Amino acid sequence: MNISNKTVLITGGGSGIGLEIAKTLIAKGNKVIITGRNADRLEKAASGLSNISTFAGDVTKEADVVKLVAYLNETHKTLDVVINNAGQASLNQLGAEGSKSYDKASEEILTNYLAVIRLNDALLPLLKQQKEAAIVNVTSIVAIAPNVGIATYAASKAALHSYTQSLRYVLKATPVKVFELYPPLVNTEFSAEIGGENGIPPSQVADEFITGFEQDEFDIRVGFTAEFYKAFLASPGDAFVALNQARGHE
Repeated sequence: MNISNKTVLITGGGSGIGLEIAKTLIAKGNKVIITGRNADRLEKAASGLSNISTFAGDVTKEADVVKLVAYLNETHKTLDVVINNAGQASLNQLGAEGSKSYDKASEEILTNYLAVIRLNDALLPLLKQQKEAAIVNVTSIVAIAPNVGIATYAASKAALHSYTQSLRYVLKATPVKVFELYPPLVNTEFSAEIGGENGIPPSQVADEFITGFEQDEFDIRVGFTAEFYKAFLASPGDAFVALNQARGHE
């Protein structure tokens, strides 16, 4: 898929993976709109960049999504690509006293799964008007096999993975291609609580995403995720154990 002269929306675009992808896309001649909850953070992220717009809003809130869709229909009718990157993750030991698994899972499912479906549904009419368009859902290595330390987050990303496969299938006769981006652990502010300092830089995710996107590689497995996926296909049980041992869960 051509990735120049496109108009791209990135949720959670004010920092981390989203911002690095935005910078890479701008360098390739695209117009980018970044969204996030914090207007000041968005403005700071956009400072010094060209061909970038910001929209402050929470994709988990229906009213904010309605405003975002209206804004895009008014000012960016040539929207070509939606990158669903906004995410929520918490460390959570299942079964531990005071773990609040339900509360954490509720937030993660809303942000990482349900909000994506609502936004995609709202923007598909606009995307289908383009000659070539795409939806990119950002999942994770833990959509392949869960890390028990972030089990509810992993479950939300597994749900997004399943939905992405179905969406790709039902849209195959439309101009809208559906991609899935699977990062491993990435060193961002978002991942600090779950050991992100041990992860790869977000710039690597952005670079590998662009390469896969341009080659119509609908499942873009970044860094170690590609190797892990092969191990999972060979032995799901062994891959699960290896992933959790590597994260210190014996």
